[in-house]
Amino acid sequence: MPDTKKKIPLTLLTRNEFYIVTAFFAFVLILLIFTFYSPNSLPNNKAVEVELRSGDSVEQIVDSLYSKGIIPSKLNMKIAIMLKGAEKNIKAGTYYLDKPMSYIELTDVLSGSQVSMQKKVTIPEGIEQPELASIIQRELNIDSTEFIGLSGSKTFLRSLNITADNLEGYLLPETYYFYTSSGARAVIRKLNDELNTIWTKKNREQLKKLKMTEHQILTLASIIDGESNLFSEFATISGVYHNRLRIGMALQADPTVAYLIRSRKNKTITRKDLQINSKYNTYKYPGLPPGPINNPGKQAIHAALYPEKNNFFYFVANEDGTHSFAATYEQHTINVSKYRRWLRNQK
Repeated sequence: MPDTKKKIPLTLLTRNEFYIVTAFFAFVLILLIFTFYSPNSLPNNKAVEVELRSGDSVEQIVDSLYSKGIIPSKLNMKIAIMLKGAEKNIKAGTYYLDKPMSYIELTDVLSGSQVSMQKKVTIPEGIEQPELASIIQRELNIDSTEFIGLSGSKTFLRSLNITADNLEGYLLPETYYFYTSSGARAVIRKLNDELNTIWTKKNREQLKKLKMTEHQILTLASIIDGESNLFSEFATISGVYHNRLRIGMALQADPTVAYLIRSRKNKTITRKDLQINSKYNTYKYPGLPPGPINNPGKQAIHAALYPEKNNFFYFVANEDGTHSFAATYEQHTINVSKYRRWLRNQK
C-alpha cells in the first residue's frame, strides 16, 4: 500500500539567513558575557561592607547585596548564583568589598571559590607614611612607591574630599581585612573611610566648641600620639597643648622636630635641629604645624577633641616611660633635672 504521508521537504537556510542567525547568537553570547562578567560599580566608588547571616536564603542574600548598592540587578545575581551552582555554598560572614566585581566574581567570593582571599592587616597607631607604605607592601604586595605617590596626588586627594597636601594623618590605624588582590587605591579608601566614621554629630559639635577644624584636630592628635605610648596620658598631654595654643605659646613638641629628621640615620634631636627653619618646627614657630606628622589612632584623636582640663604647660619624660607635668617653669626645671640626673646614671 503506497505511503500517503506527505514528506516535508528539508529547507536549508540561505546564506543571508545563516549570517543573521549566527549574528543573533553571537550577540546573545556577547550580551551574556558582558552582563555577567563585567564589573559592577560600587556606590560612590567606595568600599562596602555587607553581612550575610547563617541560614539566609538566596533571596535574602541577593536583597542584602542589592540594598547595599553592590549589584544593579537582583535577577542577574540570582542567575549567576544558579549558573555557578552556588545556591547552597554561600558562606555566612562579613564581607568587605573594596573593588568593583562582576556577578560571577562576586558569586565566587561569597562561595569561597575565588583564589583571592582576605588577609588580616594591623596598622599601629601613630605610624608615619613611609612605614605604613612598607606594611602594605609586605602584607598585600602593593608597591610602596605607588602608595606614597597616591598619598601626594592632588587628583586622588580631591576624590576623597581631602584638601590637605598629602594623606598623612588621614588614614586610620586599625586592624583590617583586605582581599589579597586589593589595589593601593582600594586600601587607601578603606583606611580613609574608617577615619571618616570618627566625625559623628557629637564630635563635629565639639569641633565648633573648640573652634578648630578636622585638619587641626588630626594634626594635634598626631603630636599627642608621637609624645607618648600611654593612652592614659593622652588627654593630659592634650590639655597641655590646648593651654599653650590658647595663650599663643609655642608648642615645643619634640615629635615635630623628629618628623623633620625622620630620613636621617641618627634620630637623636640636637640643639641645632631645634633651629631648623620649617613651619613643622614647633620650637621655632608658634601654633600647630601645617599638617599631621603621622597617622594618629582613635585614642589620640579623641584626646585632641576632649582635652583634660588642667593648668599644666610643661611635661618631661620619666625613666619608666611616663611623664611629669608642671604648671610652672620652675617646677618643670626641677622635673627636667631629675630626668637628666637619671640619664647620667645610666652611662
